[in-house]
Amino acid sequence: MRTSIRVDVSDHVLTITIDRPEAMNALDPPAHIELSAIFDSFAGDPQLWIAIITGSGDRAFSAGNDLKYLAQTPPDQRIPFPKTGLAGITARFDLNKPIIAAVNGVAMGGGFEIALACDLIIAADTAIFALPEPLVGVAATEGGVHRLSRMIPFKQAMGMLLTGQRVTAAQGAAMGFVNEVVAPSDLMDAARRWADAIIKGSPLAVRATKEMALCGQAYATVQKAMSATYPALEHLCASQDFIEGPKAFAEKRPPAWVGA
Repeated sequence: MRTSIRVDVSDHVLTITIDRPEAMNALDPPAHIELSAIFDSFAGDPQLWIAIITGSGDRAFSAGNDLKYLAQTPPDQRIPFPKTGLAGITARFDLNKPIIAAVNGVAMGGGFEIALACDLIIAADTAIFALPEPLVGVAATEGGVHRLSRMIPFKQAMGMLLTGQRVTAAQGAAMGFVNEVVAPSDLMDAARRWADAIIKGSPLAVRATKEMALCGQAYATVQKAMSATYPALEHLCASQDFIEGPKAFAEKRPPAWVGA
């Protein structure tokens, strides 16, 4: 079977590399399906706590959907996208494990939507972000419109969305959707540094925090969000990690998280 994705596991961290540099890491349906299966495995593996997704080479994180595939494949022969969306994550709303996008170059259209679906964006200073869909007669329907307009000031988001404006990594950091900008040679080390910082916390506490932050946005007030029920929080409160944290603090030692 053809594979367009490379994976590596190290110390609870899954690193996913889109490996189609000849196509600027654009994704055709088989690649989306492959990534969806990888994220299914990530979600279900208790030993995997964090994922990092990046692109192969130094030109592109991902140019989004593979338009060549669409142009060359008759509609009745096209493979449907997975229900989990582009790269298996843009429409995946039940994953409370953190995902870091290490953006090594161009993140255009669907590629930017993939990065926006992640929890953190670490960018090389050569990275470029844009949602140029209106310029080719389509719209950013895989979360780009809705996520960007919630992450940064609305007027700035509309400026990008309506014009297809290209934004540098530094501009993205100033707007607020990029967490850190580094030299290209430092990108993966920086992404791993963020992952290692997250790993210091209880994986169950991290998942509860992500679930509350995302699901809480559905409520109109902070009071209602705080009163809501969050399964990941209930899991945390009934876990060994919930006991281990205070115990380790009292004993002045590093906690030994088990994720259960």
